[in-house]
Amino acid sequence: MSELPKTFDPAEIESRWYGHWEDKGLFAPERPGADPWTLVNPPPNVTGSLHIGHALDNTLQDILVRHARLKGKDARWVVGMDHAGIATQMVVERQLNAQQQKRTDFTRDEFVAKVWDWKAESGGAIMGQLKRLGCSMDWANERFTMDEGFSKAVLKVFVDLYKQGLLYRDKRLVNWDPGLGTAISDLEVETSDVKGSFWRLRYPLADGSGHIEVATTRPETMLADMAVAVHPDDARYTALVGKQVKLPITGRLIPIVTDEHADPELGSGAVKITPGHDFNDFEVGKRAGFKPAEMLNMLDAKAHVTQTADGMIPEELLGMERFAARKAVVERLKAEGYLIPHVDKDGAEHDAEPRVIATPFGDRSGVVIEPWLTDQWYVDAATLAKPAIEAVRSGATKIVPKSWEKTYFNWMENIQPWCVSRQLWWGHRIPAWFGPHTNNGALIPSFDTKHFVANDEAELIALAREYYGDREIVVTSRDEAAAYASNIDQKKVLLWQDNDVLDTWFSSALWPFATMGWPDEGEWRNRYPNDVLISGFDILFFWDARMMMQGLHFLKEVPFKTLYLHGLVRAPDGAKMSKSKGNVVDPLGLIDQYGADALRFFMAAMESQGRDIKMDERRIEGYRNFATKLWNAARFAQSNGIGASSTIEPPAAELAVNRWIIAETVATVQALDLALADLRFDEAANTIYQFTWSRFCDWYLELIKPVLQGEGAEGADETRAVAGWVLDQILVMLHPFMPFITEELWSKMGTRERELIVAKWPMADARALDPEAAKEIDWLIRLVSEIRAARTELNVPPGARLPIHVRDASAETSARLVRQTAALARLARVDQAEGEAPAGGSLQIVVDEATFVLPIAGVVDLEAERVRLTKAIAAAEKERDGLAGRLNNPSFVERAKPEAVEKARADHAEKAAEAERLSAALSRLG
Repeated sequence: MSELPKTFDPAEIESRWYGHWEDKGLFAPERPGADPWTLVNPPPNVTGSLHIGHALDNTLQDILVRHARLKGKDARWVVGMDHAGIATQMVVERQLNAQQQKRTDFTRDEFVAKVWDWKAESGGAIMGQLKRLGCSMDWANERFTMDEGFSKAVLKVFVDLYKQGLLYRDKRLVNWDPGLGTAISDLEVETSDVKGSFWRLRYPLADGSGHIEVATTRPETMLADMAVAVHPDDARYTALVGKQVKLPITGRLIPIVTDEHADPELGSGAVKITPGHDFNDFEVGKRAGFKPAEMLNMLDAKAHVTQTADGMIPEELLGMERFAARKAVVERLKAEGYLIPHVDKDGAEHDAEPRVIATPFGDRSGVVIEPWLTDQWYVDAATLAKPAIEAVRSGATKIVPKSWEKTYFNWMENIQPWCVSRQLWWGHRIPAWFGPHTNNGALIPSFDTKHFVANDEAELIALAREYYGDREIVVTSRDEAAAYASNIDQKKVLLWQDNDVLDTWFSSALWPFATMGWPDEGEWRNRYPNDVLISGFDILFFWDARMMMQGLHFLKEVPFKTLYLHGLVRAPDGAKMSKSKGNVVDPLGLIDQYGADALRFFMAAMESQGRDIKMDERRIEGYRNFATKLWNAARFAQSNGIGASSTIEPPAAELAVNRWIIAETVATVQALDLALADLRFDEAANTIYQFTWSRFCDWYLELIKPVLQGEGAEGADETRAVAGWVLDQILVMLHPFMPFITEELWSKMGTRERELIVAKWPMADARALDPEAAKEIDWLIRLVSEIRAARTELNVPPGARLPIHVRDASAETSARLVRQTAALARLARVDQAEGEAPAGGSLQIVVDEATFVLPIAGVVDLEAERVRLTKAIAAAEKERDGLAGRLNNPSFVERAKPEAVEKARADHAEKAAEAERLSAALSRLG
């Protein structure tokens, strides 16, 4: 046994123990024959840093993996990073810009080499931060979504999906980020309300018989309009359907079509259709018979106006930035009489009606996202989604909380083709090569009309020879192939590889199996499916569902048996955290201040299924105090000769207090096992917290002091053995939540065969439950608690010892009073007295069938106490009734802020309880 310092110092303990665990390989101990248990960590971006959401997500995972390890499982927590295509490329480009350089100053290979250099030097800072949190990950087998083995898996999946007809190239609308010059996913789009305008336009009918009115928030897109749509049931336009309008500015003739997308109740009921620049219009255009290849595109990759295929845009508008073009188009429409002015409530005319418009922005570039028609690679997500839907319906994968199933089904059943290509240099380059088509065996002058998908260049050449015959096949760059296409030599074919890379979600969808060696032989055969996945609900579709689709397709089995979706960590007022609001909390700062154990316990205690977490630093401070209380309890044990237990089974015990605490310990193990099995993190944390703080520290240690300190009681050796055993069980049960302090105390309480991280989980042996001992000690606790409360309410001096008389006691109660004389004397400061209580003032307490009378005349001024209590009761009742009046007033409940109403309810409950408590105290004065 090593003496514990007086003060608990988290920082020193944390750094020392984490290094010890990692150096000894205890995060993935060798356990031949043990049941495998696997958890994969959602790979953080290589550019990332630990935020409060990471702290929650990883704390929950670490609790489960440490618990599984203690249960003897071959537990493995797979760790690694995502290459984060856009984010990483932006970081390196910013560094180049600071040196007056840009990406295009380098070849692609040179730039990618710079990114790898950056990763080696600066990438992955979050991994060190996860260690500070105490995450017991398998660092020896850390993975990266661009490492060689993982890249092999990504390549295989792309090529196999293509060969199976589930991955294809198509022209569709995408979220286009003009700032980054790439398509982005929905997850990377942030929608914000901005002040905008709503313009109404006259489109003249081509036959000169009148006009049709349309409205838009993006008037510049009229340069690429291809139709006007009206609702098929809108009688106002029945006669116009099938006619044409002549667009202002371009003069293009476009048809009037019917489509249910047009809402007769909105505006004029007629809507302009620009299928190349609006997601809804794209679908309307397809229903109207326009093929994507025919849809007009009026913007280039930087969102500058470019000529459409029909050459109808006036020269003076070409090259304009989109918002400058908006202004120019509005001015021209106005000048030519096609703009319908907006008349405000005062009768004044304006070009447009002010509107607040939901506008999409790129989360990284900060620029407005443009729906853009372009050729991209797509996965047939609808086909892949079907087995993933069935897996959840059948229970092969269980979603917790179950309430998320409805959202999952709704999205998966309406899933759209998945755009998997990105216009970047950093990432998995798409294994597709382009070349010219042939016509009757002859090459046609093009360089990108035919494509080949292959695992490697050898397979590419074989595919090309099959198509091009005996011609010379040369793999070259896009620029060289484009130049060659204008002067094709029929004897030679130039092929160039697609410059695009894959969406990072495509590669991370393979995480549960590619991290463990798939498709080669590897651990995946024993560790797939994973046991559980912990994820934020915000990536349910972008990551979790896609892992389901890819895992089921390629391994024919779900990737994880359980999917647990946690909520968000919000600011104390419930607002979402954001840098712009200035309410972001740094978890590393909290660790510095309170220790990792306190932060972890807060996360677990507050994680209630289906609910977000409100940040509360006072609670974290409270859990730091909890750690200190445990520390002091261990110091008390050491000072009283209590050390490490030698067995996992409970020691033999005769004293009721020892039999009681053993039974309480076993009941706690049972409750904790059930809570963790159901992923009830808050219930699990509360279970071990209440047992440790209340049952063990506050009651058991106090109850055994007379025994340990020789106050006429026997059984000191038995009590030391039991107390040491219980403390050990607490350390093991608490370890998943607070790994650092528990490991430190475990090491200091005596000689151990192994570190706590690889110790054995307590046995939930129901034979140790002892109803009789439980009844006796629960009776004692209730009696002591009642006496203490009564003394406090009646202002009995803390040091005053009172005689205690009992009436109507059963034989069992009388026997208990004899056995617990020393405990009552110490904890309640009462001495058992014989005979009837003297006449005069006394406080009376009823516990079960017996009445306990404590004379207090001469100890307190009884009359003054009656007066004080009467006034206090009246004051509490007045406040209670006032608050009840406010709460019964519908006007207050409906109009006041929710937090004000909630506070009023809490205050009312507090005052009602206070009035009841004081009234009980007054009634006790005999």
